[in-house]
Amino acid sequence: MTVLETRAAPSRAGVLRRVAPALLGYAAVRALGLLVLFVWSAARDKSAYTLLTARWDALWYVRVAESGYGYEVRLANGDVHSNLAFFPLLPWLERLVAAVSPLSYADGGFLVSLLASLAAAWGIFAVADRVYGRRAGVCAVLLWAVLPVGIVQSMAYSESLFTALAAWSLYAVLTGRWVTAGTLALAAGLTRPVGMAVVAAVWAAALASFLTERRAGTVEREALTSGMPQGPDPAASRARRVLGMALAPLGTAGYVLWVGHRTGRGPLGYLDVQAGWRNGFDGGYAFARFVAEKFTSFPSALAGAGLIAGVASVVWLYGIGVRQRQPLPLLVYSGVVTALALCASSYFGSKPRLLMPAFPLLLPLALALAKGRTRRSAWVLGVVAVVSSAYGAFWLNGSGPP
Repeated sequence: MTVLETRAAPSRAGVLRRVAPALLGYAAVRALGLLVLFVWSAARDKSAYTLLTARWDALWYVRVAESGYGYEVRLANGDVHSNLAFFPLLPWLERLVAAVSPLSYADGGFLVSLLASLAAAWGIFAVADRVYGRRAGVCAVLLWAVLPVGIVQSMAYSESLFTALAAWSLYAVLTGRWVTAGTLALAAGLTRPVGMAVVAAVWAAALASFLTERRAGTVEREALTSGMPQGPDPAASRARRVLGMALAPLGTAGYVLWVGHRTGRGPLGYLDVQAGWRNGFDGGYAFARFVAEKFTSFPSALAGAGLIAGVASVVWLYGIGVRQRQPLPLLVYSGVVTALALCASSYFGSKPRLLMPAFPLLLPLALALAKGRTRRSAWVLGVVAVVSSAYGAFWLNGSGPP
């Protein structure tokens, strides 16, 4: 089995009909989440729309759209929170929406997030359908929709935009569209630091393809000398693959290098910016210490046990994906996203949100649901959707996403 061996793609004429159940189901789940949020917020005399568009990270993106980079907040403890920590694609799109419509930057962020979430759902379906079939594709989309932090998909945050770009880049890799994959990886790299996960997936798949071609070189040469009909020009295919590999890292590398130039710190500039937010990569030491500290008292020990169970579940799902022989780019992508999320040294409450783009982790569950009875799967997803909607409303009206 090669790294890109998957099911045949559906014909173009039936694409919309094929994806319709997934998109309609996704829209229904998100509509339920927004409805519960608006009712809950109204009961607490809060504006749900403000919670979605003008709080936490959404404010930072709007400031970038309004005034560009250079804004920072100096805290009493000496930390410096700079808006250089936020990648530029979402603010660029917010500015574009405001330029061509009467909407504000915050409204633009909300609109981009809604549209991007639908594009992400479609991309997730496309990947899962390609690998495991239509039923698994629908289940994967619905599982992504009912995640406990699924409300973030409807916020003026960059998670939905990033997931859309990542999912379609991975689909392009699976279907051999290397230049498209590299271009989408470039855009993902302009959206979030974890864009390097998409780059890694494109590079891993491309290198594996080169290796596979090399091993099959003898067979190809024999076919040429025997006069057998040949497929597409292999030289042209390799050139497109190399171009895709060259394009993929330009987004992440370009922004990081620009920040380094702006701060005068060279390649280390972006790391300095993240350090100002007390964020970095320490291999998971700080997170492990955070979990261990939960066991100092009985009530918090329950939270610690929950965190351990959550991390174990993520690792378990990844292991199942490996055993089920998920395509290499999916394993590389979800592995890098998971490692970066769990091994970041700060903002421990944001771990579930940072893991949200790692949708291939959901594929084993989607496959299990797809193999079960439709009514039973619908009941499971329906109950989880209600619980997720209530949790999202409670979350945003409480501490909210960091």
